[in-house]
Amino acid sequence: MLPFLRPYRWRVLGAALAMMTAAGLTLGLGQGLRHLIDSGFGDAGPGALDRAALGMFAVVAGLAGATALRFFLISWLGERVAADIRRAVFNHVLTLSPAFFETARTGDILSRLTADIGILQTLVGTAISQGLRSVLMVAGAFALLVHTSPKLAGLVAVVVPFVVAPLILFGRREKALSRLAQERVADLGARAEEVINAIRTVQVFTHEAREQARFAQESEAAVAATLRRIRTRAVQILVVILLGVGAITLSLWVGGRDVVAGQMSGGDLSAFVFYAVLLASSGASASELWGEVQRAAGAAERLRELLAVPPAITAPQQPQALPSPLRGRIEFQNIRFTYPTRPDHPALDDFSLVVEPGETVALVGPSGAGKTTLLQLLVRFYDPQQGRILVDGVDIAQLHPAALRACIGAVPQDPVIFSADAASNIAYGRPDATPAEIRAAAEAAAALGFIEALPQGMATHLGAKGVTLSGGQRQRMAIARAILRDPAILLLDEATSALDAESEQAVQQALATLSRGRTTLVVAHRLATVRRADRIVVLDGGRVVATGTHDDLVQQGGLYARLATLQFGELS
Repeated sequence: MLPFLRPYRWRVLGAALAMMTAAGLTLGLGQGLRHLIDSGFGDAGPGALDRAALGMFAVVAGLAGATALRFFLISWLGERVAADIRRAVFNHVLTLSPAFFETARTGDILSRLTADIGILQTLVGTAISQGLRSVLMVAGAFALLVHTSPKLAGLVAVVVPFVVAPLILFGRREKALSRLAQERVADLGARAEEVINAIRTVQVFTHEAREQARFAQESEAAVAATLRRIRTRAVQILVVILLGVGAITLSLWVGGRDVVAGQMSGGDLSAFVFYAVLLASSGASASELWGEVQRAAGAAERLRELLAVPPAITAPQQPQALPSPLRGRIEFQNIRFTYPTRPDHPALDDFSLVVEPGETVALVGPSGAGKTTLLQLLVRFYDPQQGRILVDGVDIAQLHPAALRACIGAVPQDPVIFSADAASNIAYGRPDATPAEIRAAAEAAAALGFIEALPQGMATHLGAKGVTLSGGQRQRMAIARAILRDPAILLLDEATSALDAESEQAVQQALATLSRGRTTLVVAHRLATVRRADRIVVLDGGRVVATGTHDDLVQQGGLYARLATLQFGELS
């Protein structure tokens, strides 16, 4: 927490001063009470009582002001620090490569961004302040107990080790149980996120009852884990209050006998009662807040784990620059690559390919041949275990990833539509684009017609993940985004797979215009979409098995000819 508190050191200092002032004034109430009883109720007259009452009111007024200031500063710090931590975690997550997200659960990451940081916010905005205040009150109250009656304070001191020991023992157990409870809540969030994202599949297969039962089961597991932590906290509170208040009750009994015997004044006993109650309540509060600290420690560990994950793709210390203007020559040299989750199955094995500037190269082959993997390596979502990839003669590993990706436009097989309006989704390709440029890109992608038919046209909100659009419409939006980016290198991964025949023809014409003068890599299963490519590269098992034009490959026979026969019914 310290690195996030350091920028606000002056507010932390102000909150600490306000807290110490409030604690001191609260302790001062006991002395005021003693003075009020011994002097105000004695033979000094009503003037002494008035002065004692005014003194008490002045202390109370100062206490109110200091407490209000402490509350404001501490609450401000809680909100500010939580926002800073949330931003730091989110920024770090965005630097992680897709390899991390192959095994990470989105729901768990969201739980850390929300629930875990919320626990830390409570710690900074409430628990730390109250905990330190309680510690100060315990120390101050005990010191004044000793000042008021050393004998009675000694009775209280005997019990202190028996109160502190449960705090330490139960605190360690609660930290472990708290982390377990937070992990169960994260499991619950991951389950809900997965089911909601697949709601259409769940409903079409009539799995509502099954998913409800699974969610209920995981919900009960989260409740059970939380209840174990709560039981530990309850036993801790029981022991602390029982021993602490029991010791104070014993000391009050002894003190009462001293007052009856004339060995102690009523004011001293009243002050002792005040400090004893303050000591007990502050001790109980500290024991509860210690549990909050342990709970926050579990949350902090989960956040620290996420922040400790190193980005697999990083910029070199002194990144090279791409030539300007960029020609777009791409060269794959002896690439070998395996996905982290499948280390024994190479997706590409000794793969080499040169794509000349302005050339359109189609990558075809069966599923799993390595076509999409090539595109992911080119944008440095992953780095190959062997070999190099060059753009205009520069090894992309020596480039800043942002500089490399700035010259690439991509249309993925599963296009992403953000929860925003149509114009904003297209402008994601180039945020500074003018409305006229956005409209021109939509028209070039054959998307303007259906966008204008929406209720508010370009200003129509498209819903989460573009649920209001068909698959073909989402793909045309993604194509418009790539057109607007105006990249030197264009990557098309099944860019027309979800289009009807009429839209596909319009988009193919747009892509032909877009590809002109650019280096273009096209991944396609439908061979009709790659006939116009300058060159077709056939992959199988991560290797190049054939290369040439459509007619050349059909005449050669082999894998491409078989695929053509399956799709067209005859060799053509």
